[in-house]
Amino acid sequence: MTSSNRTDYPPRTEKPANYVIKKANKKSQSVEVNSILRSQIAHLWPTITNIAALQKECVSALPQLFLYCQVLHLEADQLMVAAPNSALASKLKQLLPKLQTALQKAGWQINAIRIKVQVNPTLEKEPVEKQCHLSGSALKAFGDLEKNLSGSRHNEGLLEALRNLISRQR
Repeated sequence: MTSSNRTDYPPRTEKPANYVIKKANKKSQSVEVNSILRSQIAHLWPTITNIAALQKECVSALPQLFLYCQVLHLEADQLMVAAPNSALASKLKQLLPKLQTALQKAGWQINAIRIKVQVNPTLEKEPVEKQCHLSGSALKAFGDLEKNLSGSRHNEGLLEALRNLISRQR
């Protein structure tokens, strides 16, 4: 035994001298992944192409609304459309006859259209850093304006804005 009290479980085995680790070729790995993905999602491909084609037809029929709405699925001649909020859903509901007629003229057999409101969480926009930088002469002109303005109550807001502008630019 060794001098340490540590026991390894499971016991370590030595690798044989002829043990070689073969690295897989990246091309063969990508071919394997592609074939696995194709076999698993091959049955979904017709549905995906139908939904994409329906989305294009809906966009051509109602371009302003379908910037925000999207086709969810088509099942038993019933089209399901998602709207991001109730205001767009009600506007879309008013235009359903027009949409249905346009889709039928394009060759789609649509007997009913249902609308589902799916509210997506709003993403907070990162504050945009202002990229406007004033030249030295412009800063001097604003500084002179600040000094020459009278301190009346009518000019208080303008004076404060000038001070903020000058302090941010320095």
